[in-house]
Amino acid sequence: MKTPRFNPIVADLPATVPFVGPEAHIRANGRPFKARIGANESGFGPSPKAVQAMCDTAPEVWMYGDSEVHDLRVALAAHHGVTPAHITVGEGIDGLLGLLVRMMVAPGDPVVTSDGAYPTFNYHVAGFGGVLHKVPYRDDHEDPGALLARAEAVQAKLLYFCNPDNPMGTWHSARVVERMAKAVPDGTLMVLDEAYIDAAPDGTAPQIDPDDPRVIRMRTFSKLYGLAGLRVGYAIGAPALIAMFDRIRNHFGMGRIAQAGALAALADQDWLAHVQRELASAKARIAQIAAQNGLYALPSATSFVALDTGRDGAFAKALVDALIARDVFVRMPFVAPQNRCIRVSAGPPAAMDEFATALPQALAALTASS
Repeated sequence: MKTPRFNPIVADLPATVPFVGPEAHIRANGRPFKARIGANESGFGPSPKAVQAMCDTAPEVWMYGDSEVHDLRVALAAHHGVTPAHITVGEGIDGLLGLLVRMMVAPGDPVVTSDGAYPTFNYHVAGFGGVLHKVPYRDDHEDPGALLARAEAVQAKLLYFCNPDNPMGTWHSARVVERMAKAVPDGTLMVLDEAYIDAAPDGTAPQIDPDDPRVIRMRTFSKLYGLAGLRVGYAIGAPALIAMFDRIRNHFGMGRIAQAGALAALADQDWLAHVQRELASAKARIAQIAAQNGLYALPSATSFVALDTGRDGAFAKALVDALIARDVFVRMPFVAPQNRCIRVSAGPPAAMDEFATALPQALAALTASS
């Protein structure tokens, strides 16, 4: 039997995906997790008003969602002080990154990112035949100067920068990001991933002219808004850039329930403030648990905390596996030296209690087997 004539770019890719999801681990283990604190979801849940809005919309799902996502775009524009022409909405930041790479990157085009930064971006670049140029982290932070220099040297189409950072939770101040945006080389588009900006301290979100064609900002409802299962992300950029998404996006990709839930969540800023308070408490608890077990919690401006094991990547991987075996789901960075850490999502007290119980057990088991 003849095989399909695959796109050679796709046929030559490795048969991998960026992440192994928690459900895959659950199927392998045959039981649910006691603490699901590895995917940077919000265990604090969505706004009750968003839940009610989604329930109210459920009888209407026989209809497609608004293809222009009009009401949500208008609300987001008002929230950010821009026009709806500055906003596009898509299936999470991941979906928007895929569209952006498709829009900007032809086979062989250079793209710059940090080595060990969010792997889904790399996944999209490879899938469209782009060439990744990676810059190492500096002191567990992305390195703006080195990223700009590499983008200039290779004449990058895209420069990806995540602030606050995934997977380390570190961050740069607004002033640093603003200087970086002004220094983007001609012909390069800076992709500023701000998935965790709602968890960051004051002075982190930069002031960038929304009409600046050199920068596109990515935001999401998947983190502190607690809507990861809906897949709602959005981008803020110059209208001419945003308009190009309409040429290639899935116009009916955002369902009615997703649009209603995100719109209600955005309107309930009191709930967001509540989650921010809960998040701060949970991160302090993670740092305390880490210190009690000989680990060091890196300062974090995200919804998770990177814990330095003081060992290497092999030890961190063994610790992740030992925690999963005890029904506590966590993850770790992929690239040395950041892979010496494990990454723990902040969660409600019950999840933190499970982590506090499982961590010393997992560490003891590794010590006993060494």
